[in-house]
Amino acid sequence: MPYFLGIDTSNYTTSASVYDSVSGEMIMQKKLLPVRQGECGLRQSDAVFHHVQQLPDVMNNLMDDFNGKIAAVGVSSRPRDVEGSYMPCFTVGLMAARVLSQTNKIPYYTFSHQCGHIAAALYSAGKTELINRKFLAFHVSGGTTEALYVCPDEDKIFNIRLAAGTLDLNAGQLIDRVGVMLGLSFPCGMELERLAAANSEKVSGIRPALKNADCCLSGVENICRRAYESGRSKEYTASLCLAYIEKTIEKMCDILLEQYGRLPLVFAGGVMSDEIIRDKLLDKYDASFAEPMYSSDNASGTAYLCSIKYSAENGV
Repeated sequence: MPYFLGIDTSNYTTSASVYDSVSGEMIMQKKLLPVRQGECGLRQSDAVFHHVQQLPDVMNNLMDDFNGKIAAVGVSSRPRDVEGSYMPCFTVGLMAARVLSQTNKIPYYTFSHQCGHIAAALYSAGKTELINRKFLAFHVSGGTTEALYVCPDEDKIFNIRLAAGTLDLNAGQLIDRVGVMLGLSFPCGMELERLAAANSEKVSGIRPALKNADCCLSGVENICRRAYESGRSKEYTASLCLAYIEKTIEKMCDILLEQYGRLPLVFAGGVMSDEIIRDKLLDKYDASFAEPMYSSDNASGTAYLCSIKYSAENGV
């Protein structure tokens, strides 16, 4: 049975995927959680409610594209692999995985949402050989802005140590706050990128705020607000926001590559699907990026990790 199911119920998206370990094919279904116009996110109680409503439909749509028998289920049960990491929204996916495991007499495996992002990036970039190597991974999204030192682990697959992160605002939060200020709909990433791509004014004087390798992004929101309120266009303001994020990540990379050596670089998370940021970083680094559909929250990495765990336990 080469098929493995992944489930992820994050604070932004309900998602499920099936991975065929023989062909390497991945099928995916996902649906964003609804957010009211003008708001920048959801309360956990609302996220849980919407996942309960959406997961059956997501699973039904996924199974319409699938004809086979699932060998095991993988699920994101927590945000990160650190002590005390917990978010109520992940309990919805965990409940579904346990029910599927019990009723179908198949194993289920739990992973962190962050590990799923890293695995999805490696899978979609064709870099799965890095699972057996040390590398630096950037997980940059609405809920996380972290640089991670990743080592192989026989039991957990990834042994992750925090190398650097944000000291205040996450990059995705910054994008959404600036986007909402400009009248965009949450999540604002794609619309903000389109605005920035249409900017014809030069953006200069970018000075990232860092303490060692850790970044500070809250001041960028104020910089963007002042620019917009002083008469700068929406396009310029969007470009200014993304330029600060890109230069911040670039500076973090330089510091960490000096500290850890010239390790492979892997970029994951919704913010890293931004082509403006990605292209700037690729001009400087030999890096691997998740494909856009695998950058934002998805269950594909979890399905892939599930296949690795199952194979290791069953010698296949």
